[in-house]
Amino acid sequence: MGNGLKVAVIGGGSSYTPELIEGFIQRYESFPVTKIVLADIEAGRHKLAIVGGLAQRMVQKSGLPIEIELTLDRRQALDGADFVSTQMRVGLLEARGWDESIPVKYGMLGQETTGAGGMMKALRTIPVLLDICADMEELCPDAWLLNFTNPAGMVTEAILNHSRIRSIGLCNSPIAAYKWLSRLYGVPENRIYCEFAGLNHLHWISRIEIDGESKLEELLDRQGSYSASNVPQLAWNDSLIRSLGAIPSYYLKYFYLHREMVEEGQAAAARGENRAETVKRLEEELFEIYKQPELAEKPKQLEQRGGAYYSEAAVKLMHSIYNDTGDVQALNVRNSGTLDFLPPEASIEVNCTVTKHGAVPVPVERVPEAAVGLIRAVKTYESLAIEAAVTGSRDKALLALASHPLIDSANVAERMLDEMLERNKTYLPRFFS
Repeated sequence: MGNGLKVAVIGGGSSYTPELIEGFIQRYESFPVTKIVLADIEAGRHKLAIVGGLAQRMVQKSGLPIEIELTLDRRQALDGADFVSTQMRVGLLEARGWDESIPVKYGMLGQETTGAGGMMKALRTIPVLLDICADMEELCPDAWLLNFTNPAGMVTEAILNHSRIRSIGLCNSPIAAYKWLSRLYGVPENRIYCEFAGLNHLHWISRIEIDGESKLEELLDRQGSYSASNVPQLAWNDSLIRSLGAIPSYYLKYFYLHREMVEEGQAAAARGENRAETVKRLEEELFEIYKQPELAEKPKQLEQRGGAYYSEAAVKLMHSIYNDTGDVQALNVRNSGTLDFLPPEASIEVNCTVTKHGAVPVPVERVPEAAVGLIRAVKTYESLAIEAAVTGSRDKALLALASHPLIDSANVAERMLDEMLERNKTYLPRFFS
């Protein structure tokens, strides 16, 4: 990497892009990005033009020598890139709507990264990401691929095991935990230390310290926890949290409060609502704001999207690799023995030391004993789902569902799978060849 870095953003027309641009501007002195290529597909042309215009105004206002380029040619974007960031949604919000609505008909959880909906998202997404990796092997083989595309842990595992590209997965959940604690205690994030252990959207915070002093015990007794707008705001069971001795990710409500979350989904469906429709409305409002010719900064409304702060995490990670900082960040990486009850090739979400060579897991002090079985079960499902995505095997997809802790009938799952595969036919050529 010489002076003047090139970053390719795949899914550049995303509503998250202004946050990414803001991060590059803020860190320019120590992370000199001089070319940012926002790439998207034909269906995203309109959004790319709007968000690209805002990105250009933001850079112009900063006065920095950063070139913003917009393209529908992915290979052009990747050619010679130092870093590649992926923030794409195969099938757009329409497919997310299927992921959320079809399982509800079968009495199952309808969610875009957990359960059957999460598997369909993986089946659509993994082959496309592996195609991008194949292009990278040709056009920018030494680049780092930072993947935010959900389900981030499964996508990262597929890349690590089926391509030669250096890749790290990231999620906004860990950074959201730091923001929550920073507000709660009125201290800057750099004085807080959290230990994360588990998988993407399935982690537990087993250690929380401020200036080296443990705050975990008092937090276990406190009502409320960190949360996100894309997960129903049901209260935790306090006895459970105390027994766990750790703060669970808000995605774990789908497991620990499964019946209530399914009922919540069924009630929303009866009202004709799902999260995909909500996000669609939010995005339409955001893009109307982005269009305003006088706007030259990230609007505050962006934080209402479920992925708020992700771009802050993405730019921080690029900055740490480039500057060989050795700081600690919670990331999705190869297990390599860190969690001794999982295969070495599995992707896990844990604290890592970040250097110019990538992210190395920090030894985990404690995984809640009660969490081990659940982590192992979900990882079994994930590995089977990845295999199904890569091979196009319906049998493996059914086995993945039957292995998932939230699927209570293989017979019902098979009927649901058939409907979901058929609905997603356009995006699943391997299943219909």
